[in-house]
Formats: sequence, C-alpha cells, structure tokens
Amino acid sequence: MIDYNIQTSNGFPCTRSFGKTDINGPESQYDLKNRTTDQSSLNQALSSSHSFSRMQPSKTILVTGASGFVAAHIIEAFISAGYDVRGTVRSEATAEKVRRTFPRYGEQLSFAIVPDIVKDGAFDEAVKGVDGIMHTACPGAIETDSNERDIVQPAISGTINILKSAQKHGLQVKRIVITSSFASMIDMSKGTWPGHTYSEKDWNPMTYEQAVSEGTSSVQAYLAAKKVAERAAWDFVRDENTSFDLVTILPPMIYGPNINATHVSQLNITSADIYRFMSPDSKPSDPIPDNGFWSWVDVRDVAQAHLKAYEVPEAGGERFFICAGNYSYQQIADILREKVPEVKDRVPIGKPGSGFGGVELYTPDAGKSQRILGLRYRGLEESAVDSAYAFLELEKHSN
Repeated sequence: MIDYNIQTSNGFPCTRSFGKTDINGPESQYDLKNRTTDQSSLNQALSSSHSFSRMQPSKTILVTGASGFVAAHIIEAFISAGYDVRGTVRSEATAEKVRRTFPRYGEQLSFAIVPDIVKDGAFDEAVKGVDGIMHTACPGAIETDSNERDIVQPAISGTINILKSAQKHGLQVKRIVITSSFASMIDMSKGTWPGHTYSEKDWNPMTYEQAVSEGTSSVQAYLAAKKVAERAAWDFVRDENTSFDLVTILPPMIYGPNINATHVSQLNITSADIYRFMSPDSKPSDPIPDNGFWSWVDVRDVAQAHLKAYEVPEAGGERFFICAGNYSYQQIADILREKVPEVKDRVPIGKPGSGFGGVELYTPDAGKSQRILGLRYRGLEESAVDSAYAFLELEKHSN
C-alpha cells in the first residue's frame, strides 16, 4: 500500500478510507458489466440538479463510515455549522469510540449501526428522518485473490445501497454527497502525464472488465472501482428520477491532522505516511521514497467541500475535484525539518530544495470548487506543520 499510497476510508478516498454483480432492485437492474453509459446520458445526470434552496442549519445529516479519518472532520464541520449528525458505524463499540472523539457535542451526534453496507437494505433505517447524506463509507480489500468479489462488487453495492435506501425511505433527503476520489479521474497508464490538466471532465479509462481481469493488480482494481461506483451512482440518479440530487467529491491524497486516533498505532494510512518521516524510528540518513501519487489536499478542506456541496444550491448534479496542488515527499521532509524543530533530528534529509526531483507533472485544476463552493485551499506547509504537532501530541499519550 505504501508504494502506491492507497487510502481507504482513511485518506486516498474512498476516504475506505474500494459489481460482476448486477445490482438488482424491485424496479430496476444495474448491470455494470454489460451496460455502458453514453456521454450525453451522463451529462444529463450531471446537470439535472433538483430545485434546491440553500440549506439551513438545524437539519440532520447522515455521515456513513463515521469512524473514518475524513468522516471525523466532516462530522466536525457539520456540527460546528449547527447541524445534527447521525453517523453509521459497524458496531456499538465503534460508536462509543466516535463519541469519545466528540464528547462536547452530546445529543447533536447520534448513531445508526450498519454492520455490512453491501447488504441489500443496509441503510433503510439509517436514512429515515435525515435531510442530507454524506456517503464516505466504502468497503473493499487491497490484498485479495478476486478483484471482482472483494473490490469492485463491494464498491458498487455500497454506493447503490445508500441511493436505494434514500429513494425508498429517505423521504426528507434532498441531496447526497458521495466521497469519490481522484482515482475516479486518473489515467494510470499516462504516468505523470506532463502537459495534461486534470479536471472534473476526466474519467479513469479502466473498464469493469479490465478491473476484474486476472492480470489487473488489486491496486489498479481499487482505483477503477472508484470510477465504476461513481458512474453507477450517476446512472441510478438519472434512471430512477430520484427525489434527491447528487454531488461527488474527488480528492487525491488526503493529509492533515488526525482527530480520531488515540495512539500513533491507530493512524490512518495517509497520516502514517507523514508520521513515518518524524517518528522516533526515523533518522536523517533514511532515504526519502518516490511519490506514488503527486496531488494532495488537506482533510479540513475536504470536510468543508462536503459542507458546501450540501449547502450551495448550484452544487447539485456536479463533480468537484478537491485539490490543493502537487507535492513531493522531499517537500514534506524539508518543511518538517525547517518548521518543526522538535523533530528536526528525526526527519530524513534527502536532497533539500529539490522539489519534484526534476519530474514533470500533470497540472491539477480545482478551479470549479473554488468558483462554485468558494473553497480556499490550505498550503502544504500549514497542513504538514499542523499534522506534525498533532502527531507530537498523540505521542504523549502513546507511550
């Protein structure tokens, strides 16, 4: 995983932190293997936003996968804005853990137990009485002998299940925001693709058939599953003429302070990605690894993107690439050595000031999120420094 920086509900979104199955419902059938989505139909789904007045606080928002790294910040953002939040978790024990993360919120935070999100009707009870849904949960395994069974099917099923439940039982739901991923956009075959500008117009070109084939790595299948699941969501909203509209959020690598871990051993993968440069086991002579992915965003900005995607009427029916820019591990090491003196003697030196190491990169274009959602992105220095001091605080409780 570290070689590719894959993040489950914990950071390279699925934020989890990725069907040959047909998704069968009583009224319709979603056979992702045998159907294709023509671009005009997809554009229709993307542009068909329902009548939607600006959302006001004192409403209840469902956040699926509430124990995740990104979900914790989404919960924080919505409750801070005056909303009540209902989080889905797999067990009461997990619910109690999330409660301890937010002790001051009391009755503003409640839970629905959903043991298995890929089961039909998994969210039927959870969606009742909520006004909007932030769908961050995404099942799936990275190490597997069956991409179809363990990665692609669960990604599609988990996504379609929340939409089905909302359509049948979420009578108040007006908008669903799905945490998708840059994985749904990226063309891995192009590498760093110098000269290309990635935007919401881009789609991962891998097909369902390619994702589930024996020759496809689980990492590639994971990335393709995000695309296939997102396409399935747009198809559902279009074909079922849903009472709610849809927004998808597409972040790349997600960094920033972790607010739900209680021990450094519990850090999600992308948090651990930075912590490894400053852990007590790290030393200046350690090599700095090459990047697997080059674009990033701070988790707090991802959370704000979800909040604004719910509140801003014009966001309905849109995809949003949520990205602060490109980065390198060398840049992170340089920042930590210069700005966090407490860990200077731990951080690998590498080649200070070498930036991207001469690698020519694609350009990420997140202008749409700035224009429509009004986002202003944190810089890499702020994100890395805030993360480092959060990790140092966590170390005090980890010994």
